[in-house]
Amino acid sequence: MRVPLSWLREYVDLPATESGRDVQEKLVSAGLEVETVEQLGADLKGPLVVGQVLTIEELEGFKKPIRFCTVDVGRANGTGEPQEIVCGARNFAVGDKVVVVLPGATLPGGFSIAARKTYGKTSHGMICSTDELGMGDDGTHGIIVLPPETEVGKDAIELLELVDEVLDIAVTANRGDCLSIRGVAREAAIAYGLPLRDPALIDVPAPNAYGYPVQVTDPFGCDRFTARTVTGLRPEARSPIWLQRRLQKVGMRPISLAVDITNYVMMELGQPLHAYDRSLVQGTIGVRRAQEGEKLVTLDGVERTLHAEDLVITDDRGPIGLAGVMGGANTEIADLPQSRLRSTGGAPMVTEDGVNGTTDVVIEAAHFDAVAIARTSRRQKLLSEASRRFERGVDPQAAAAAAQRTVDLLVLLAGGTAEAGVTEIIAPSAPHTITVPANHPDKVAGVDYGRESVVRRLQQVGCDVYGQDELIVTVPSWRPDLVDPNDLAEEVIRLEGYENLPSTLPKLPSQRGLTHRQRLHRRAGRALAGAGYVEAPNYPFVGEQVFDQLGLDSDDPARRVVRLVNPLSDEEPALRTTLLPGLLGALRRNAGRGSHDLALFETGLVFHPREEQRAAFHLPVDRRPTDEEIAALNAALPEQPRHVAAVLAGAREQAGWWGKGRPADWADAVEAARAVAREAGAELTVRKGQYGPWHPGRCAQLVIVVDGTEQVVGHAGELHPRVLKALGLPERTCAMELNLDALEAAGDGVPQAPGISTFPVATQDVALVVDLPVPAAEVEAALREGAGELLESIRLFDVYENAEQLGDGRKSLAYALRFRAGDRTLTVDEASAARDAAVALAGERTGAVLRG
Repeated sequence: MRVPLSWLREYVDLPATESGRDVQEKLVSAGLEVETVEQLGADLKGPLVVGQVLTIEELEGFKKPIRFCTVDVGRANGTGEPQEIVCGARNFAVGDKVVVVLPGATLPGGFSIAARKTYGKTSHGMICSTDELGMGDDGTHGIIVLPPETEVGKDAIELLELVDEVLDIAVTANRGDCLSIRGVAREAAIAYGLPLRDPALIDVPAPNAYGYPVQVTDPFGCDRFTARTVTGLRPEARSPIWLQRRLQKVGMRPISLAVDITNYVMMELGQPLHAYDRSLVQGTIGVRRAQEGEKLVTLDGVERTLHAEDLVITDDRGPIGLAGVMGGANTEIADLPQSRLRSTGGAPMVTEDGVNGTTDVVIEAAHFDAVAIARTSRRQKLLSEASRRFERGVDPQAAAAAAQRTVDLLVLLAGGTAEAGVTEIIAPSAPHTITVPANHPDKVAGVDYGRESVVRRLQQVGCDVYGQDELIVTVPSWRPDLVDPNDLAEEVIRLEGYENLPSTLPKLPSQRGLTHRQRLHRRAGRALAGAGYVEAPNYPFVGEQVFDQLGLDSDDPARRVVRLVNPLSDEEPALRTTLLPGLLGALRRNAGRGSHDLALFETGLVFHPREEQRAAFHLPVDRRPTDEEIAALNAALPEQPRHVAAVLAGAREQAGWWGKGRPADWADAVEAARAVAREAGAELTVRKGQYGPWHPGRCAQLVIVVDGTEQVVGHAGELHPRVLKALGLPERTCAMELNLDALEAAGDGVPQAPGISTFPVATQDVALVVDLPVPAAEVEAALREGAGELLESIRLFDVYENAEQLGDGRKSLAYALRFRAGDRTLTVDEASAARDAAVALAGERTGAVLRG
């Protein structure tokens, strides 16, 4: 929300010495996030004056149209003679009043003006556009043409209000009241302890039976609808300069008088309005839910297919507006910009293409359900200033005042007549009241504010407060975000000043620190970082189309997702069930930017919906929640196991004088999984597998044993070429993902330091011939079990296939077995006996025979 300081001062008598920076400091202290203070016209220096174009000479022989003009600037140039100026713009004519900057002036951006020769003429100054003066977009993209009554020679800096300060406030989702000058002025008045001149406190006529007919069939979606009618508007009437400038300063583009007035009142009071061309509205205005598949062309020219939950404004033909979001093109105010008007004698004003200008309008000021408007806006992918306010909360009591303010401005500026009829439809409702202990803010903040301070601060916000130890608080209509005692406590705390809260360090009990789970997560991260991986955390959101790209089966449990009610992006509306989409996206982005040798990892939560859906509730903040309350909250949340994943592409070892290097392959992904398992103290069994995104011939299934039962905790290997193509990944990309919580449950809990023996090792090599389908992991497991306690380590160092020597369908696996005893030097007979026992068990279980 952009707030001009000059506009703010109309409603609060801020000290004249207060700058925008001073006001920013006060508002930040009160809890508003004022991001910047823009200094308009800070480097602008005159003379900048109003001039009248006397003559225009078209210069020939140049690539673009050039005009040599003489302009009357009065006595501003010191001589009173016409000023000669070269200009390339075409949107002004002889007799027009324009803005002229004279030699010696400086425009925004430090652009100094001096007389200079150009296009064969000497130009003594410039005729200015809005861009050159830093005013923002006025829709013309050309020279500023002022109203005919503007005085020649008048100071244009003052006329156009070019010097000002604008506060840029990041309004949070719960403070819809601050999306208006009125709301920010209220906060400034509280911060300075000054009275507020509320622009909504104006006389409003009572509703009567003569107003424009309106029928609301959905009072839940629309609990208040005010309609006013103004007739006899001058279609040629233009928005005055002060109105255009205020809209430009808050970031809006002037369009036409009627539209500008509704936008102005919306920015002033926070109440969105809409003006309908009365001649185009047929019959009663209605408010209802759309019929599924109904069509509406909105003001942006897009035909929209409506959803059954969309709230629409209708007349006898059907929808004429998307309620709270945008009006329809079939009742649009006919815009008659000055550049398109032509004289028609005594007839009504029409445009050059024969369209009549709007003379009669119906003003709508309504209050719509915030959730309905937010969902419609996102469903239609249509964000507007109106929807932005409705979905954050609009003051329903301000609707009548906003309609009256709009009527007053139309009468004043467009010469209209306000009809006596006033339509106001209101659904019965009661003010929201909250019962709160007077010392509740004290408990939340840990500060003794006292009852008097609590009552005073709540009254400053606009609440009515009654009671002594137990306060009954009636919330003001402009603060729909105040719904429970904690909200009231927050108001007291922020107005008393967050900076006044005492800083106290929590006293931690002894023998506390990181939990075992936290230590494991850190060890896993350090192990992968030590192996050359870079941590790359990602957002936990995914789009469900990624599961197709990963090649998951239609019944895969990973496809069951938790969908967000209000996602940050419609393209990623669900919580992730795997870490791979985010990591692979990061790898793709880095590869696309020239980083081809990549090794990334992430540890994070994944989310799985529970079979039984429960509603979550808010935990108390004035005391420690009980174990039962925490357990009940956790039971309502999705299952959230922590996973670890890694992805690799490009070279794993760089080439150089030391060697050729090598590319990353599936074995590196498996080794990354083993490194994590070692940190957890878990025994990881690697088997041939086939799952989702991995290549069926280069996929390892990762298995652990928990309480005697095998459990698959992840997969590792090279990704399938179809997945690489679908996701735009480099060739031979590899990946690994593990359930870190399952590894923790299978581990022994305490990392074991390696044992160091003073006795020598005995090494025995064996080469076993097995059938090709037999996994090496099964052979290794049999050898390990058969060798007994003397076996220190086992390593597969060769795999050999040769049909002539081994026979068809056979392979040779060569293992290095290291034997050692902790209390003696092993004899050759002891080492050989352990080896033979290992080979015998391997032969019994897998059919392995010694080679040769």
